[in-house]
Amino acid sequence: MIPTVADLVAEAAELELLQFDETAALRLGEILLDLAKGLPVVISIRTADRTLFHAALPGSTPMNDLWARRKSNTALKFQEASFLVGMRNRAKGETLAAQGLDPAEHADHGGAVPIRVRGCGVVSVATVSGLPQAEDHRLVCRALHSLKMTTGPGE
Repeated sequence: MIPTVADLVAEAAELELLQFDETAALRLGEILLDLAKGLPVVISIRTADRTLFHAALPGSTPMNDLWARRKSNTALKFQEASFLVGMRNRAKGETLAAQGLDPAEHADHGGAVPIRVRGCGVVSVATVSGLPQAEDHRLVCRALHSLKMTTGPGE
């Protein structure tokens, strides 16, 4: 089932964390690796200027790395999931290029989910590339939910 814009907005609020650092990024990467077993995906967790975790699983291709970077750039730029940005753009008949963003550097397809910390805002982004966009997005959200559940109440 493809989520609606309202579903994605509500989901983002539910995934807000109380903290996120390099140790949490490693835990999130490990959760993603476990959830992605057997899937041909690239996993990336990064800030605007630093890679915190990266894995290219068997069957993934260099194009998945490119897509992950482009989707991550979009999520960081808009501070929203790349899937949500794309849904809103398509609903309005807009494109990232029309908004002044280079399509070689940005993509509004699902799979990049901002990591938001309460009181701080977006501090990082987790991205999966290699599956259909709704599945890429879902995988990241499942991992963030698992991270939140393992780090204690309210996180």
